[in-house]
Amino acid sequence: MDFTLPESAQAVQRGIAAVCARYDMDYWQRCEAEKRWPEEVWAELAKGGWLGLAVPEEYGGGGQGLLELTVATEALSASGAAGGSAFTYVLTPGFGALTLARHGSPEQRAALLPGLAAGEVETCFALTEPDAGSNALAISTSARADGAEYVINGQKIWITGVQRATWMLLVTRTIPAAEAKPRTNGLTVFLVNVPEAVAAGQLSYRPIPKMGANTTPSNMVFFDDLRVPATSVIGEVHAGAVVLWDILNPERVLLAASALGGAEVALRVGVAYAKEREVFGRAIGSNQAIAFPLARVKARIELARLTLYKAAWLFDRGLPCGTEANIAKLAASEAAWEAADAAFQTHGGMAYSLEYPVARLLTEARIGKVAPVTEELLLNYLATQVLGLPRSF
Repeated sequence: MDFTLPESAQAVQRGIAAVCARYDMDYWQRCEAEKRWPEEVWAELAKGGWLGLAVPEEYGGGGQGLLELTVATEALSASGAAGGSAFTYVLTPGFGALTLARHGSPEQRAALLPGLAAGEVETCFALTEPDAGSNALAISTSARADGAEYVINGQKIWITGVQRATWMLLVTRTIPAAEAKPRTNGLTVFLVNVPEAVAAGQLSYRPIPKMGANTTPSNMVFFDDLRVPATSVIGEVHAGAVVLWDILNPERVLLAASALGGAEVALRVGVAYAKEREVFGRAIGSNQAIAFPLARVKARIELARLTLYKAAWLFDRGLPCGTEANIAKLAASEAAWEAADAAFQTHGGMAYSLEYPVARLLTEARIGKVAPVTEELLLNYLATQVLGLPRSF
């Protein structure tokens, strides 16, 4: 067993940290307050080739795997971006690259991957629906064959970054859920050109007002007789579950990485305040009621990181990683919430002041406990699929 990160991952850590060192906590606070995409960081990441980490080298990318993407996400989040937002900034391009590299046709890879590597193409992912959140297999957005095209109708919710996306990875039903046997049958994943679909009036969206993570808008998306060529199918028709699992496991891993980075930020903020704030003639960090919760957070972070890196390592080797990805997501989101809560408590009443980043960190951390999959569903997976306990549904 070797717990040393490979040099490729260490180089990514150093590179992302070097970019982010030029943007302090105030920068991220302003972006959130102004609901503004971090254009400056994005441009530097694109210029440095960091957005193409997971694109194969033959298409102009870095040829790296999920482990390097994980390290990149964690580093960006820990710099101050924090939480779910960090996932969107860097890894949405990498997310699409991983999927296309594994399941895309030669034509799809040639058309999209060079743009992803250069930071000129962005992707978004559309699975969740108003009536099919936790029960993803119950989606009803339909794709009907019509000659050399498919006609898609339905709607999605909580789709992040549609405004900036060039392409959408859209999960549909080509066999209705009620008729699919087994339930995983009949899913089909499509590549949708977002600007073209919007211009044709076949795709529309409406931003959802949110309590946080406002640098990356989330949307309701509507499909009205959206026509896409049959060549836009990723993988095989009706067999999209294979593609979907290779999307959802990296999604869990990368969101765990962003949560873990958020935990690091919150811990750093809490520790700094505990050292500088004096009450009764001494730093409050000398009180065990303040010190011990922060120390416990440190332990949780390190434990979550072990499973996180293991899950990414397994994925990169084509090995089963569902259990590890779910555990990593569960452990990291719990660590992030505990870290933000401890930082909040350490700041006392000043935590409510927007002069400090604690409120933003708490909001970002809370997202991870319910999105993109709830803790209850993660625990249900472990209970039924790992421990063999009876299903509750």
